[in-house]
Amino acid sequence: MNTKQLIIDQPLKEFDGLWEKRLGDLLIDEGIIDTDTLYKALKIQKEEGGRLGWIPVSSGFITRMQLYRTLAKKFNLSFVSEELEGVTANMDTDLLKQFEPEQVIEYQAIPLNIEENKLSILAAYPGRHKTVETFKKKFNVDKVEELVVTDRDITELVKKFFFRSLGTKTIFGLYNRKPEESAYIRMDKPQIIISLLAVLAITAGLYFYTDYFLLGIFALIQVFYLLSITYKVIISMAGIRHKFFKQKHETIKEEIKDYPVYTVLVPLFHEPEQVLESIIGAIKQLDYPQNKLDVIFLFEKKDKHTIKLAKSLNPPSSWRFFFVPNGTPTTKPKACNYGLYFARGKYLVIYDAEDIPEPDQLKKALAAFTNSPEEYATFQAFLNYYNRNENFLTRMFTLEYSYWFDYMLSGLFKFNLPIPLGGTSNHFKVDVLRKISGWDPFNVTEDADLGVRMAAEKKKVGVIDSTTYEEANSSYRNWIRQRSRWVKGYMQTSLVYNRSPLRLIKTLGFTRWASFQMIVTGTPFTFLINPIMWLTFLTWMVAKNWVIFPDIPYAIVMMGTISLIAGNLLMILLNLSAAFSRKYYSLIPYSLLNPIYWVLHSIAAYKALWQLIFKPFYWEKTSHGITSYQFESKS
Repeated sequence: MNTKQLIIDQPLKEFDGLWEKRLGDLLIDEGIIDTDTLYKALKIQKEEGGRLGWIPVSSGFITRMQLYRTLAKKFNLSFVSEELEGVTANMDTDLLKQFEPEQVIEYQAIPLNIEENKLSILAAYPGRHKTVETFKKKFNVDKVEELVVTDRDITELVKKFFFRSLGTKTIFGLYNRKPEESAYIRMDKPQIIISLLAVLAITAGLYFYTDYFLLGIFALIQVFYLLSITYKVIISMAGIRHKFFKQKHETIKEEIKDYPVYTVLVPLFHEPEQVLESIIGAIKQLDYPQNKLDVIFLFEKKDKHTIKLAKSLNPPSSWRFFFVPNGTPTTKPKACNYGLYFARGKYLVIYDAEDIPEPDQLKKALAAFTNSPEEYATFQAFLNYYNRNENFLTRMFTLEYSYWFDYMLSGLFKFNLPIPLGGTSNHFKVDVLRKISGWDPFNVTEDADLGVRMAAEKKKVGVIDSTTYEEANSSYRNWIRQRSRWVKGYMQTSLVYNRSPLRLIKTLGFTRWASFQMIVTGTPFTFLINPIMWLTFLTWMVAKNWVIFPDIPYAIVMMGTISLIAGNLLMILLNLSAAFSRKYYSLIPYSLLNPIYWVLHSIAAYKALWQLIFKPFYWEKTSHGITSYQFESKS
């Protein structure tokens, strides 16, 4: 007996061990596959694990319909996908009231009707003892009849019959669970009262004690400004890449014989063809068993052009395309929440349309989860840009990302401090993500918010030594749109988690709370105050004590000088070191221009402040595919 025959003759067990008869033999008998194709599928199963039926579907050997029709024959059941509309015409929708959509998705089964103590159900996973017994108990019947449909049919039925429930949970899931953690309310009553009192106090101070009040405010601003920048430098220097993380998390301790399912969410909106080609190609290149990838593309319902383009590119048939229900707000986190309900994976990652992750990223994330304590619920990969040499803006953007992800986030991880996540390449435990209600649809930097919420929920966020390459904004208007949204989201996150400072200090501890203030509150503050500091200082240098300027004490003048010069010098050094770390030597001279780059941040910050007041949930779309550069390598 040859090796091929020996493998084929091995008993195959799937779906809770109930498939004792060989599915492969049935597929051959039906003329759907040949022996060589079955051998390939069995070899993949032996090396990577997984369901034998699903492997040829994900590999493109057979179609979904062929698989499920064969399953129905295997269990001697009726396959009804082709006449589903007629079958569901007589569905007793009252039976659905006993189920939540999450339960239907979990069991991949939905009740149809009850006749003479027999429940008929539509099932995509036929023969599951657990499913049959659950439905018997739920509806108090003696017999369950299974009618086989595809997994896509179950998904479409869930979207149809649980439309309102899914829409409400997608948008208001977090708000209904913990309204104090949602940005739906911009400011609560105590914050409004405190803000009004602060305005009154400032007005009174300026009116009655103008000189002293201005000096006091100026001194406080200087202190916080310098503290915030110094703190970032200290954390960044502690986070020099590889020195504390690589040995601990780089490899899995034991060989994995059955890889867990990994969900990949890709939110899309008005994307050009070349960007869609890029992300489809990047996911195909991931070094992870393709039959264990649960790829979900998320489209806005009105964006029919993008889904038409995506379908024309012929992605694998096992990938799924979802339209996100209409409703305000129209944001990326809302789309991700919708995808989360249908996720099949134990772990989940988000990739943006323009992302090109390193092929081994999922395996490194899995290694990090496997080797880390249970409380680690999220791992963030590094982000960087492949079109860094396109113009001044892309060069500065690359320097910023290199220091922020390689140094800053690594330093926060090292000291176990709250990590504001980046918007992509975040890897999650799905059960934890669902437990804390996913993302906040009303926060326009849902990633940073979720990182802080993880800390508030006693979960830890780590980093993995893998890079996702993106397209850096090469357009100034596009960059301002993107950055103003990020800064607005930081402002939202600061307002949300400063509603109950004492409770947050009790939850996080004072050190972690202070770190949150320095990073999340301090970042937009420094952007807003930076031009005021420069203008005030330069005007004082020229006009001295003319008109509105009081006699400023020498100590405050020196403090302002140190803050401006030292603060900007420290940021230059951070960018300089990041360029060396990534071996981006051509960017080293540009690190000296960081103060000019900060001017753009300040413009974006004032736009963000205006939008926070008048358009808090407006999502400014970042245009992709505007670069002429192509990804070639990470060097």
